[in-house]
Parts: sequence; structure tokens; C-alpha cells
Amino acid sequence: MSLNTNSNALAIKLQSRDATREPTWVRYTLITIALIFFLSCLILPLILVFVEAFKQGISVYFEALVNPDTLSAVKLTLLTAAIAVPLNVVFGVAAAWCVAKFNFRGKSILTTIIDTPFSVSPVIAGLMLVLIFGSQGWLGGWLMDNDIKILYATPAIVLATVFITVPFVARELIPLMEAQGTEEEEAAIVLGASGWQTFWKVTLPNIKWGLIYGVILCNARAMGEFGAVSVVSGHIRGETNTLPLHVEILYNEYTFSAAFAVSSLLALLAIFTLILKTWVEYRQEKQNRENKESTTS
Repeated sequence: MSLNTNSNALAIKLQSRDATREPTWVRYTLITIALIFFLSCLILPLILVFVEAFKQGISVYFEALVNPDTLSAVKLTLLTAAIAVPLNVVFGVAAAWCVAKFNFRGKSILTTIIDTPFSVSPVIAGLMLVLIFGSQGWLGGWLMDNDIKILYATPAIVLATVFITVPFVARELIPLMEAQGTEEEEAAIVLGASGWQTFWKVTLPNIKWGLIYGVILCNARAMGEFGAVSVVSGHIRGETNTLPLHVEILYNEYTFSAAFAVSSLLALLAIFTLILKTWVEYRQEKQNRENKESTTS
């Protein structure tokens, strides 16, 4: 009886696999399409960036990189990321903790607000800052009277970058913290731990890989943001140009080798981000497997 039951179960399993198995030609066609898209839209443009960057020789390449305007753009890009990413980490962790660990009125509204930068064009985000801090904006007159400069300066660039990168950390942590539940935090509180102790000893170790993943994505977007920063920067050469804006200026001036040389820096950042992202995903999957094995044992 048990033998027949096992045979029937095996037959049903094989039938279900056959029912969902695509013909060989379909699989190879899909793989070919994916490879063609991957090579033509990702790999080939990346190769061309480096080919054009070194087209006139290594000396021209490094001359473009050590140009004062390029160095200024690099410094501003790093400064913007250094400010925007920590701010979004603090907001992302706090927002994810509220959404995942507590039930309160307006929870769905908070989630919608977090997702707003995904649905708003970066150019529109820059225009919103102009309406607020511009000379004809809500706070423009007061800022001019007090000699405070936000628009067409570093503060506006930071604000635009913070707005655009708001969702990355929070959106990475919310599903992770919801899946983990609140049992461990409740147990820690019952045992006498304070709120900060619970966060540092229980919550943070459980979300560390998801947090690192969100930080990587947030940093990559912060350094590569163009639309919103372009609106609020004023394109002041050597002062308010980030790397993407500097590339645009060089290209518009027909200094193609310099433009591609600076672009290669952003390409290297993308490659490094991809490698780091893959490593974090591997570590996160490894930790999940270890947690499942420890739970089952």
C-alpha cells in the first residue's frame, strides 16, 4: 500500500514537472534573446566607454582625470554621497522599524510617502526644490534677506540627492523585517533589555546584510544622480558640478576623450557596486541557509 502511494506521488511529481517544462527550442530562444539584450545594452556600451576613454592614449586619459574641474566634481560627488547616504540610512532604518514592527494609523500613508521618489521624475524633484528655495519660491525671500544660499549650491545638491535616494534603504529593510517578525525583540524586552539594547543586540544583527545591500544601492544612485541635481546645481564649473554633470559639459564641448575618461570613473563605480552587491547577496543567502538549518536542527 505504501509502495503504491509513493509511486503515485512520484508519478504526480514527474507529471507536474513535465507540465511546466518548456520545449528545448523555447528555452534556448529565451536564453539567446536575454544574452543579445545583455550584450548589446550593457556589455557593449561599457566596453565602448573604456575604448573611447583610452582612444587618444593613457596620457590624455589621466590628464582628463587630474583636471581641476574633474577633481572638484569628484570631491562634490563624494561629499554629496557622504551626507545623503547616512541620512537615508537613519531614515530608512527608522521607517522600516516603524512599518515592520508596529501597527498604527497612517501606516499605508507612510509606505506611500517612502515610495514617492520612485514615481516622481528626478527633474520634477529638482523643480520642487526650486519652487521652495528659489528667489521666487516660498522661502526664497527669507533666504536672500539672511544671506543663506541653498539653491545653485551644495545644500540643494544634497537635498535633491537625499530625496531621490530615500526609498533604497527603507524598501530593502521593510520586507526583511516583516519576515523576521517581532518575537525576538519581544523576548529581549521581556528579559529586561531596553529599546536601544534590543535594537543593537537583536534587530541590527538580523538586518545587517539587508542594510549593507540597501546602502550599496543608495550610494550608487547618489553618485550617479543626474536629473534632479542638474536642475538645482546651476552648472557652475568647478563648484556645483558632480561627475554626471561634468561628463555632460565635456561632451557638449566636444572634448569626447575627456568626457569618456570621466565616464569611466562612473563605470568603474558601477562595476564595483555590482561586485559588492553580488557578494552581499551571497552572504545574505548563506546566512539564511544557516538560520534555516539551525531552526530545523
